[in-house]
Amino acid sequence: MRARIRAGDRAAFADLYDQYARAVYNHALRLTGNWSEAEEAMSETFLAAWRTRETVEPEGGSLKPWLLGIATHKAHNANRGLRRRLVFLARSPAPRPVEDFADETAGRIDDARRLAVVHGALGKLRPQDREVFALCVSAGLDYQQTAEALGIPVGTVRSRLSRARARLARLSSGLDRVKAEPRGPRGEKESEAAFAAKFLQEETG
Repeated sequence: MRARIRAGDRAAFADLYDQYARAVYNHALRLTGNWSEAEEAMSETFLAAWRTRETVEPEGGSLKPWLLGIATHKAHNANRGLRRRLVFLARSPAPRPVEDFADETAGRIDDARRLAVVHGALGKLRPQDREVFALCVSAGLDYQQTAEALGIPVGTVRSRLSRARARLARLSSGLDRVKAEPRGPRGEKESEAAFAAKFLQEETG
């Protein structure tokens, strides 16, 4: 597969897309917290992969780390503009409830809220730690594959992952001590953060 990709074999590249498009999309979604941004990052990832196919090492295993490494960079770029939009949306008043929403539409709204909350908790991590956490815990790469994806030593992967786990554990522990939810926007943010911390703690458990 590596030799065919390096040689510009379009059929091999189509197979590569079919095999890893979902994984690339999911990784980008975890890092951006936005479906449209994730789709764009996925498209840009495979476009960049095609353009840089000759950089693929001739020997090695799965090309998933290579693709997720590119996706991490694309998601990072997308987050630069996304952060400003999220801040604006967070300050906007919540829309009034609309009656007779279809179950599917209501489910999408709930999914969007859940994604935003989880992404918000991940946003409390350093960018480098968040990327390692997403690759190791969510994407299922091992330390060596994550190091390959990000171009960093394995020891750095271990330390960043450990720091990310510790940060999320402290977040969860601190929020679990909140006995009652205060009124107002601050209470809403804390309750959402508690939900996200608990979800992420289950993901790492």
